[in-house]
Amino acid sequence: MNGHCGVMPTPEGSTDRTDGTLHPVAAPASGTTAGMAAGVTRGKVSAEAAAAPAPAMAPATPPAPASDGLLEERRGQVHRAGQGPIDLACNRESLAGAVSQRACVFCGSRVVLYPIADALHLVHGPVGCAAYTWDIRGALSSGPELHRLSFSTDLGERDIIFGGEPKLEAALDELITRHAPKAAFVYATCIVGLIGDDIGAVCKRVAARHGIPVLPVQSEGFKGNKREGYEAACAAMFTLTGTGATDGIGPASVNILGDFNLAGELWIIRGYLERMGVQVVANITGDGRVDDLRRCHGAALNLVQCSGATMPLARMMREAYGTPTLRVSYLGIEDMADSLYNVAEHFREVCPGIVERTRDLVREEIATLMPRLRQLRRDLEGKRAAIYVGGAFKAFSLIKAFRHLGMQVALVGSQTGTDEDYRELEAICDPGTVIVDDANALELAHFVRTLDVDIFVGGVKERPIAHKLGIGFCDHNHERKIALAGFEGMYNFAREVHASATSPVWRFTPRSRFPAAARPARDVHANCPEGDGQADNPAGDEDADCPANPAGHAPHDLFTEGNATEGGAHHGRP
Repeated sequence: MNGHCGVMPTPEGSTDRTDGTLHPVAAPASGTTAGMAAGVTRGKVSAEAAAAPAPAMAPATPPAPASDGLLEERRGQVHRAGQGPIDLACNRESLAGAVSQRACVFCGSRVVLYPIADALHLVHGPVGCAAYTWDIRGALSSGPELHRLSFSTDLGERDIIFGGEPKLEAALDELITRHAPKAAFVYATCIVGLIGDDIGAVCKRVAARHGIPVLPVQSEGFKGNKREGYEAACAAMFTLTGTGATDGIGPASVNILGDFNLAGELWIIRGYLERMGVQVVANITGDGRVDDLRRCHGAALNLVQCSGATMPLARMMREAYGTPTLRVSYLGIEDMADSLYNVAEHFREVCPGIVERTRDLVREEIATLMPRLRQLRRDLEGKRAAIYVGGAFKAFSLIKAFRHLGMQVALVGSQTGTDEDYRELEAICDPGTVIVDDANALELAHFVRTLDVDIFVGGVKERPIAHKLGIGFCDHNHERKIALAGFEGMYNFAREVHASATSPVWRFTPRSRFPAAARPARDVHANCPEGDGQADNPAGDEDADCPANPAGHAPHDLFTEGNATEGGAHHGRP
């Protein structure tokens, strides 16, 4: 596999493995290969070769140092903040042989649709596809749990040769009769696309027989990357919208898109909205219900968190029903507060008192949260973090969250970010932060080590990288069991980061023997929006934070006593 996983191949014997890291050697200069072939025999140079003039070198741009461990084709997907305009070659096919951390189209569709709890989910393909995506989200349900059962048609050699449609139809008849779902989703896999099974025709016949929606999901894995899977899932869900009654839906009503109720996070957000006086029509898709999807077109606003996964559905609903969209994030203090305030502002005219209720809610939550964060920050001040997540929206919020803890983000990346995502990401990153798209394991290991980070935030695929390098890890992906959304989620996140980054176990790991990278002194007030950051902290208290303030809040220090109860400049925000 030398040369395949994002690291350039090296000549035999030239790779320094003493510290566990590959250090590729630059390729010979142009023209030297022929000279070596003519004049070198078993390490001896002939007199003719020694006397021959050096071959002329064509002028060329000096190549980037090979010691950065990047394949040449991957350089366009790595950028350092502050070093020229950002122009990442993102949202394209993964480099063959680079062992991307991304998943396939089929997996993308499964992670979006899986949390719909009262639907049947049937994978039409080999059993391995169903096994790989079984219980793929830690999505909790307040009622039925049919989604947690993984069903497969288990296509074998005979089915591939003669076609799998009869097996699919028989499986649907049996499962619908046995489990009585509200709807059924049938996922196409790679092999189904190759043999040409018409799953749409099968779904139509079964739907007519059983009287429930049976929806084909055109998610053949070879069609593209994970983002195409999101599109396929949204197209299937859109066929359900507009088919249910909208009775009882008020003017201040929303659909929650892109939250998958990991560890019960959706219930936290619903609680905030209910305290504000906002009605939630449909959860799409965490703790989701088919009947709610059928009537979700009656809601007055779509709140979209994971824009990559569910923005296609919001776009379809805007075009078909005129439903406006508001992009939100429930991670971190500023983003959670901003999301609630923006919802309140949207419904100001139709829901009297909503702005005041929202202000009281945020003030109350922050007054409880800040003293608890201050205790954890004392141990985390000055530590460094790496972030690699699926959707770029998480990265925005995580950078702000780490600043509240006095930590610097040295590396940030995502699997499915867009040009717009990365431009916005660079704007909030510190100069020198490495921004990477669609990274692979060896690239991540290289950056995590050379940047000397203390904690790595990622998913199940990144956990082994951190642990093998002796670095703390925080699971921020869909397998986690701890709620990280909302104000209480911020405390859970800080507590997990603290426990992992400061654990004494890292003293006994290989990282303790690695030479530490030189860390520039970091001004803890560098992110203040005005002046030198001392205006709201005259005592120079290093426990006080001055987070970046893109939302237009008054530049109060959230860690200073009294700010939790004093109104800010924007809608009286704390």
